[in-house]
Amino acid sequence: MERWKAVTQMEGLVTLLLVVREGRLDAAAEELQVNRTTVTRRLKALEAALGGRVVVRGPAGMEVTPLGEEALAAARALEAAVEPLTGRHRGDLHGVIRLGVPEAFAVAFAAPSIAELQTAHPRLQVQIRTNPARGRMSHTDLDMVVTVGHPGQSRALTRFLRDYELRLYASEDYVRRHGAPQDLADLGDHPLVYYVETELSTESLDAARESLRHMRTGASSTSVMAQVAATRAGAGIGLLPDFLGDADPRLVRVLDGAYAHPLAYWAVARDEGPRNPAVAATLDAITTYIASVQSAHTTVDAS
Repeated sequence: MERWKAVTQMEGLVTLLLVVREGRLDAAAEELQVNRTTVTRRLKALEAALGGRVVVRGPAGMEVTPLGEEALAAARALEAAVEPLTGRHRGDLHGVIRLGVPEAFAVAFAAPSIAELQTAHPRLQVQIRTNPARGRMSHTDLDMVVTVGHPGQSRALTRFLRDYELRLYASEDYVRRHGAPQDLADLGDHPLVYYVETELSTESLDAARESLRHMRTGASSTSVMAQVAATRAGAGIGLLPDFLGDADPRLVRVLDGAYAHPLAYWAVARDEGPRNPAVAATLDAITTYIASVQSAHTTVDAS
């Protein structure tokens, strides 16, 4: 009898993991190759065994309860324990890693580093999801997130990745037509290209706008790549990450030396993340790629 209870609980844990991962009962049922009723029954059996709810419906869909977070940790540990048995070769990384990162970081650092990692480990799947809300690990099934600014989460592993700055940029054509501002006060005559203010979920990005309040709002977007494109097209003066603005030959710095807003990227992984070889390898690949980019820039600057 106890053995069957253990099997039922393991079924429930696997079902919970897939429900959270897929975000919908129907999608989890399809992945498990069972019907929706079976998924619901397994979740109820797990909740009965644990003595409380593990998932509830919230405004954004399925939300994991504190008890559910404990169950998810057990489910992930179970998954991590079983995964090595499916590997064909020792050291062959496989499975699915889910990253939540800011869009600019995805374009400049995550995508290139993951491409190199998957060349070495073709059976490893890495999903890059952009703009996670505030980079929080709770109520998500992300294995790792990258935040702008220190995440301040005590129950997660954090690692510093790199510093960067938000700087002002404009196209050469824009400067020819409208003139280059000579000081911060002159910026009041120019439109600012930046994020949609009401959509900002990171305090450090919002703070960058404070000393530029006298600028009128120009083109705004939740996509930093759209901001780069709008700045390049002459929509105004863009407040952009320096590693994107400096890399675009059609953009020039504005008020270089007079304005710069320092920021930093941090990686956040679940407590159990480093024990997962695929998560550890993914983080190492990202940090190695960032170091190589910074080293290349240092070499160019020195020459």
